[in-house]
Amino acid sequence: MNVNFKTKVVKVEVPSDANVIFGHTHFIKTVEDLYETLITSSPTLQFGIAFCEASQKRLIRTDGNSEELIKLAAKAAFDVACGHSFFVYLKNGYPINVLRRIKEVDEICRIFCATANPLEVIVAETYQGRGVLAVVDGEPPLGIETDEDKKERQDFLRKIGYKR
Repeated sequence: MNVNFKTKVVKVEVPSDANVIFGHTHFIKTVEDLYETLITSSPTLQFGIAFCEASQKRLIRTDGNSEELIKLAAKAAFDVACGHSFFVYLKNGYPINVLRRIKEVDEICRIFCATANPLEVIVAETYQGRGVLAVVDGEPPLGIETDEDKKERQDFLRKIGYKR
């Protein structure tokens, strides 16, 4: 059987004060389980969740505690439109604070990226639907860090409390 497909690059909006987690899951229960995972992770975390249902009504399912972030997640999910993919937008917290817990949700199959960088998703489209081929997270390197750059990185991590 000869299967033809076309590719498309979808730009995902990531506001300067937010982070996004993009992944793949397998069940409609994901939206509620991600909500429970995120709402119990931090009292200050704001988030929006969107999930692309791949059968039945095939809706973008949403939840969260920030209307702004729910709308951003829904738009990203609708634009990418790959079955069983999901987006989580975060403010007042970072992926490093919730990623392990998200990966432990039973339905989660994989995380494509967790970023605050410019983001593009490379999508393949067949007669049946769409799937994620890859993500482009940020921009290419401009060089190799120097000793001064290394010290700056180490100092920064200590300043923000992630290292002692």
